[in-house]
Amino acid sequence: MWLLLKRGHTTWSVDRTQMEQIAAGRIPRDLESPVLRLGSFNHTFQSENFCQLYRRRLRNGLTYSVVTQPKPENAITIAVSSRVLFSMEREQQIYERQGMEEYLKYQLEHESEPFSPGPAFSFVKALEAVNSRLRELYPQSEELFDVVLVTNNHAYVGLRLINTINHHHLLIERFCMTGGNSPIGYLKAYHTNLYLSADSTKVREALQEGIAAATMFTPEKMKEVSDTQLRVAFDGDAVLFSDESERIFKAHGLDKFFEHEKAHENKPLDHGPLKGFLEALGKLQRKFFDKGLRMDCPIRTYLVTARSAASSGAPKGPMLEKIRPHLFFDDQMFHVEGAAELGTVACHVPYGIAQRLAKK
Repeated sequence: MWLLLKRGHTTWSVDRTQMEQIAAGRIPRDLESPVLRLGSFNHTFQSENFCQLYRRRLRNGLTYSVVTQPKPENAITIAVSSRVLFSMEREQQIYERQGMEEYLKYQLEHESEPFSPGPAFSFVKALEAVNSRLRELYPQSEELFDVVLVTNNHAYVGLRLINTINHHHLLIERFCMTGGNSPIGYLKAYHTNLYLSADSTKVREALQEGIAAATMFTPEKMKEVSDTQLRVAFDGDAVLFSDESERIFKAHGLDKFFEHEKAHENKPLDHGPLKGFLEALGKLQRKFFDKGLRMDCPIRTYLVTARSAASSGAPKGPMLEKIRPHLFFDDQMFHVEGAAELGTVACHVPYGIAQRLAKK
């Protein structure tokens, strides 16, 4: 549950001390962040009692509204691993080199130190910006993005993650700590529309179970992206569509590829692993279109592919540098690495013929 405190067009986020000050009728001067998070205080402030307290005590034109998380079956659920939402490279090195005990010890010793943002951070912030717009237009609708933090950590690390989420003012209510077990069952239970992870093995497992998934890579220097408009770029073959055409190209070359395309030009390609996620984005786009906001829609999607004779095999990084998407999905590491070199957060979709050829 979220409680939004507003005066005019200004909203605030407060910590526990500030909550008590506001409840007493005193408004702290240093409130500046856009939302008030109740999740980590529910053990102290029962939500209904807390709301009643605010009804009695709010002064000076300060108003509130309660926002609940959407039901999983109604939401567009984005599951992100802790290692892509936050930068945890040092912690991962300790785990790999010194083992679990030293890793847990380090996490406990640093539980008050927030993690810095990872490659998925800007994407999640953009999802929250879209949700804010949707709630303004459709106050009762549960067709929203719902972010689930998935980690194979044990509960010992949970406090540091919660502290980090609060520090960065992220609106994440759902946590899934698997304790080293496979996340697949949890992803299915959450009706996950997209799973992002740094673990390629888990991503492959998710894809095999029919869950849209991709392995995220962190550019050395990430390009600045929009914080008010969500931009997602996709490759075509083996990402949005099946790898049918790519199999022809890999096996018989470009000429046969074009012959095949010409012969089947009126037959739609079968769906690829991320088609469902694109359709979910399109569904939310239409909600803005229905309000006359086609040109002001905060969701933008792009198809970035190289299918012509002139562009076959051409790097996509320069085009992506212009688009500046929050995420780019491709099935070939050549394009993923090229995009990352130019500062785009690129995600590898290990699906289709390109993966079998890469193994050879």
